[in-house]
Amino acid sequence: MNPLEGLKAAMAAVDAYYKERGIFQDRFGFGESPALVVIDMAYGWTDPAYAGGSARLDPAIDAIRQLLPAARAKRVPVYYTTSAYDERPQFKSAADFSAKFRKWDRRACEIDERVRPEPGELVIYKEHASAFAGTPLIGHLIAHRVDTLLITGCSTSACVRATATDAKSNYLKPVIVREAVQDRSEVAHEWTLFDIQARFADVVSVDETLKYLDGLK
Repeated sequence: MNPLEGLKAAMAAVDAYYKERGIFQDRFGFGESPALVVIDMAYGWTDPAYAGGSARLDPAIDAIRQLLPAARAKRVPVYYTTSAYDERPQFKSAADFSAKFRKWDRRACEIDERVRPEPGELVIYKEHASAFAGTPLIGHLIAHRVDTLLITGCSTSACVRATATDAKSNYLKPVIVREAVQDRSEVAHEWTLFDIQARFADVVSVDETLKYLDGLK
């Protein structure tokens, strides 16, 4: 049995257990005032030339490119996150867990041109997995009266998951757009989406999200 087949069997067993007990798996639904966050789609993650980069993110980039114009057309706030670049050793990021992983240059922290921010869209430089930890994101969301956070980017099992759980902790409706997130590991990606859907966030298709955005006033 390959790892994905084993994972599917495990998820089916857990799903059956949840259904038998009648726990988890409810949906939060969309709210009335969303924001879109694009997590860490910088070259250090999207370009395979970097140790931490992966071409597995290309489909997620394609999905984000569908969402961005739809969000902007409805004046939905768009936020980006990436790591701050600083050559001084005393300012290394808390995410610097591997010397090989973090052999970066300044370009590695730049948002991939394919999903580049437009003027006026905030780029948040973070040191931790969550887009909320130690950043001004929640203040901006409150200022815009946001009740729903549409979550895209990478990686599913780390920064996407951490952002979704913190969004819920801040009383937002966290919505992960399935096609617009990705991980270096397919197993980690699929398990995280299954697990987080059960307890912390809605996982919805890009088509459903586009329909929601189109229906906004």
